[in-house]
Amino acid sequence: MKTLVIVDVQNDFIPGGSLEVPKGDRILPVINRIMPEFDLVVATQDWHPQEHMSFASNHEGKKEFDKIQMDGMDQVLWPDHCVQNSAGAAFHGELNMQPVEAIFRKGMDPGIDSYSGFYDNGHRKNTGLAGYLREKGAESLWFCGLAADICVYFSMKDALEEGFEVHLVKDATRPLEQETFEKQLEELRGKGVQILEAEDML
Repeated sequence: MKTLVIVDVQNDFIPGGSLEVPKGDRILPVINRIMPEFDLVVATQDWHPQEHMSFASNHEGKKEFDKIQMDGMDQVLWPDHCVQNSAGAAFHGELNMQPVEAIFRKGMDPGIDSYSGFYDNGHRKNTGLAGYLREKGAESLWFCGLAADICVYFSMKDALEEGFEVHLVKDATRPLEQETFEKQLEELRGKGVQILEAEDML
């Protein structure tokens, strides 16, 4: 079953949001255009409590984008974003949500960040996404969304480890840091990820 995984297309990651991804709004029409090509469409949603420890505002004397150690892991301190029930946490209004069969929320534990749609960053808890996809008969996953170099990248890595065939629709994602993303693309290609443009599949 051909499955589209839409990662975190939420207002806070779109230009004008608290953690905006450059040109992140440009992926919206691309995602809407490719949706009919899939048998199954699911989405992930960052869903942080206000007291989340990845927020710089919860660390006295620290600034946004500072790096700290948290439970033995490197942690970037982010601007407050995707706070539960806030407008910034909502899916962008231009994203067609009608074909989305299930939404998997992540980042709810205040003590650990969660970039991947499958696990938190320490792989302590899973979201249930892998089990859901297997139950549905999904084998081939196609990823899109925001941000390419963070939540999309880590979701794809976990998908590979879970044994799925992984593809990236490159023009349906945008990174926070382009240079980082270019290096990640080389790594992903080496792991067998197929990287293509929307036009290649229409």
